[in-house]
Amino acid sequence: MDVDFAGDGAKWDEDGAIWLLGRVDDVMNVSGHRISTTEVESALVSNHIVAEAAVVGANDDTTGQAIVAFVILRAHEHDGPEVAKMLRDHVAKEIGAIAKPRQILVVSELPKTRSGKIVRRALKAKALGQDPGDLSTLAD
Repeated sequence: MDVDFAGDGAKWDEDGAIWLLGRVDDVMNVSGHRISTTEVESALVSNHIVAEAAVVGANDDTTGQAIVAFVILRAHEHDGPEVAKMLRDHVAKEIGAIAKPRQILVVSELPKTRSGKIVRRALKAKALGQDPGDLSTLAD
């Protein structure tokens, strides 16, 4: 049987549900380590307070690229100074210290197209302090 690889990742959870993880070829180079955005996002959402996460790489003078995470907290969870530290430590435990996000931004929503895809260029622009350009394709 021939199998085509589309470049998207998925996993089965313990309940038998399939989780679509996104592109498996979207990687960041942090201090010479190739770290998948999907891997960091999965680690973040494995924490009980995170409903959704998106990760981008941002330029960093020391490491080449640094991880910047955007997270939506579950209902009834509140942002505070301890949240970023707890989530950074959680990622370090799940993946390793090299994968700790430099910055974690708690947001109310992620920029998505009408079909539900996260607009990563908008997140990357935000992380770099740049103009995101045309956002007319966003759902809201």
